[in-house]
Amino acid sequence: MTRHLGPGLIVTACIVGSGELIATTKLGAEAGFVLLWLILLGCLVKVFVQIELGRYAITSGRSTLEAMNLLPGPRLIVSWLVWFWLVMYIAVAFQVAGIAGGVAKVFTSLGFGWDDTVWVILVSVSCAMLLVVGRYRLVEVLSVGMVALFTICTVVAAVSLQFTEYSITLEEILSGLTFQLPSDSSAIAFAAFGITGVGATELIYYPYWCLEKGYGRYVGPREDTPEWEARARGWIRVMKADAWLSLVVYTVATVAFYVLGAAILHAQDLTVESGDLVATLSLMYEKTFGERGAWIFLIGAFFVLYSTFFVGTASNARLFADGLSLFKVKRYSDANARLRMIRVGSVLIPLSAAVIFIVFGDAVGLVLVGAFAQAMMLPFLGLLSLYLCLSRLPRALRPSSTWLICLFVAFASMAALAIYQFIDEKSKVREFLSELGITF
Repeated sequence: MTRHLGPGLIVTACIVGSGELIATTKLGAEAGFVLLWLILLGCLVKVFVQIELGRYAITSGRSTLEAMNLLPGPRLIVSWLVWFWLVMYIAVAFQVAGIAGGVAKVFTSLGFGWDDTVWVILVSVSCAMLLVVGRYRLVEVLSVGMVALFTICTVVAAVSLQFTEYSITLEEILSGLTFQLPSDSSAIAFAAFGITGVGATELIYYPYWCLEKGYGRYVGPREDTPEWEARARGWIRVMKADAWLSLVVYTVATVAFYVLGAAILHAQDLTVESGDLVATLSLMYEKTFGERGAWIFLIGAFFVLYSTFFVGTASNARLFADGLSLFKVKRYSDANARLRMIRVGSVLIPLSAAVIFIVFGDAVGLVLVGAFAQAMMLPFLGLLSLYLCLSRLPRALRPSSTWLICLFVAFASMAALAIYQFIDEKSKVREFLSELGITF
């Protein structure tokens, strides 16, 4: 079975970058340990939605956008949910730009001579070139390899805290499990919930990578036969194992980043801002690994941020191609025509990211713009998963009542946080966006 795993690890490569390295650490630095429960909840509840979206893709052969287009309700060319996704997709372009800017800042921190503008262009061009010549296997190998080393180093750094002046006490851990939501950090908390663990973008990406891995092809077109149902159950089990494995990996990484931010940066009253992003984050490693910690961080930060940029671009290029088809802008005569459009997207997306970063220049702020948009999208993806599970799956392949309860809890928790943010915190979001020169 292990040779068939991979889509979840690709998604994990995307998760660990902007969400864990920037948003989660920023939350830990601002709130301390008090929001540890939210980080754990954000990692756990969304995996049920992830699996349901993957289940439908495997049994139907349809991508996430195609599934969205099936949701009942108002339509103008496409379903209302696809329009909502388009808004998020545009916002996520800012997040991708922030990640590219983060990679650029790593190079400037290493003293390689050029400024952020030159490096962000080089990073974007290199990403486009790799994706134009590669397919699934290249994305899988590069993304998993780049993240593995840095994740291990981060976990070691978190454990090493116990041998420093920043050692974590049981009281601090328990204070993070009291379900408090401090008002002065609620806006960033909401963004962190949206982007940590499987964010809205990763939930949308995951079925695409399941299909590219071949899960749907192995199951074959739907047939009302015992043989087809047996194949479907078998590949659903493979997909579940893949999703649960990725959950373990990104949860461990997320908690490690949060703990480092809470124990070291919060204790020194430091915040994660774009101007001193790399210098501030590298302190977490210096305090645990000594002077060489800064170099460990810089090398690791390059791998994890670049992998996120790489996977995010590869995934968004597929959404770009499918979106053009759904909106009837482009028709594909065959799979090769769609592949050519994916390659066009693989060039346009990173170059657009470079332009956005050059214009705005705030890596942290750009990442959080995408995070807010993802958080607002989450409850709709939860609703979609419930609809697909109850209305579009063959009855023989529907999950148990216990699983449905977990799925509903996931939807309810995502909806509750979205409503809370929209009603009580929209002014903070507006103020935050205005700092980037974006008004609405």
